[in-house]
Amino acid sequence: MAEKKRVIIIGGGLAGCEAAWQLLRRGHRVFLHEMRPEKFTPAHKTEFLAELVCSNSLKSNSIQSAPGLLKEEMRCLHSLILTAAQEAKVDAGTALAVDRLRFSRKVEEMLNAQDNFTLIRKECAEIPEDCLTIIATGPLTSESFAVSIAGLLGSSYLYFYDAIAPIIEADSIKMEKAFWASRYNKSTPDYLNLPLSEEEYKIFCEQLLFGEKVPPKPFEEVRHFEGCLPIETLAARGEKTMVFGPLKPVGLPHPKTGKTPYAVVQLRRENSFGTLFNMVGFQTKLTWPEQRRIFRLIPGLEEAQFARYGSIHRNTYINAPAHLRKSLQLNIKPTVLFAGQIIGVEGYVESAAMGLLAGLNAAFILEEKELQPPPPVTCLGALINYITSPPLNSFQPMNINYGLLDPLGKNKIRKKDKKALYAKRSLESLRQWMSDYCID
Repeated sequence: MAEKKRVIIIGGGLAGCEAAWQLLRRGHRVFLHEMRPEKFTPAHKTEFLAELVCSNSLKSNSIQSAPGLLKEEMRCLHSLILTAAQEAKVDAGTALAVDRLRFSRKVEEMLNAQDNFTLIRKECAEIPEDCLTIIATGPLTSESFAVSIAGLLGSSYLYFYDAIAPIIEADSIKMEKAFWASRYNKSTPDYLNLPLSEEEYKIFCEQLLFGEKVPPKPFEEVRHFEGCLPIETLAARGEKTMVFGPLKPVGLPHPKTGKTPYAVVQLRRENSFGTLFNMVGFQTKLTWPEQRRIFRLIPGLEEAQFARYGSIHRNTYINAPAHLRKSLQLNIKPTVLFAGQIIGVEGYVESAAMGLLAGLNAAFILEEKELQPPPPVTCLGALINYITSPPLNSFQPMNINYGLLDPLGKNKIRKKDKKALYAKRSLESLRQWMSDYCID
């Protein structure tokens, strides 16, 4: 019977380590496979578990922000990653930043101190058949293991350079400068259109050309598809290229004047609540500060708040809504769970959060119990909802943001008060959920 109480976790990043910790806390045996130092990814430099390969910041620590609220929810669930981060933190204002080596060593030290934990330093090329398995191999999954995942999931497995457009919080858009319409009125007016004059367009185009870009990482050889070129690449092809592409005004006369603008930026609803809008055709390599500065030149976006910035980067992830249950189990093979960035979340903490839930779900499966996901008014529940619900458009990775949570259902709440209400509702709901399932 004891042998059945084991779980194999593939991948020793943030999600894999967090999943292991949740299982260990409930008394289960964990075998964690990490291929380093036998084999390194192009981005990893050390053999330590939970290595941070990009920034050393885990974003805001304030519960007045969605990333901070997600952290507080995870603290309620005794997160390994946040415990280690607290011990390895460095001064960074309101952000939680860490000493990378101290952080990774602390994570490894805490796991190795557990009697039921076994760390196996060897690449796993195939998905185990005989026990519960959590796959948390991240965006740089090895080629051999990627083949195994692709064989299991078929053509719906995604592996490419991902082109992501920015997402804007709806209540930060100046709606008086926008109008609803679909091109040529061919269907319902589903697009929010932001018109630009010729002068505004030329200034915008010029800033795109000279804005600071993110250089490719050493392991990236970015090959853009013609159908999803960076917006600044289009601008560089000629002054009018964008007005024949994503800023095309044809068929979009302004309802007040009847005249067609010189250029039009189109926004499309990103979620069913209408709290988030996608900037259509605005995938970009601009740095985040430059995106904020340049995209706010667009009339109506002067005070835009970005739930997600645009990017183009190497990413490996599955089409989670097509394949995963809310328990993070595979529909076609329930003994396999996925966690972390490979399921379509962006960010260190978001990845760890999905590892936390995968570990809890695996523990409940071993205990022959069923765990419903956290309520959708929590950040944890909202992320699960996002990655397992059919998208309005194509599925793309996402950071945590307030637009993913169920709306408060109240109008004219001050921004500061709204964030406090989100936090209060979230933490109360999470504690009730923990009580209902006897999670301590």
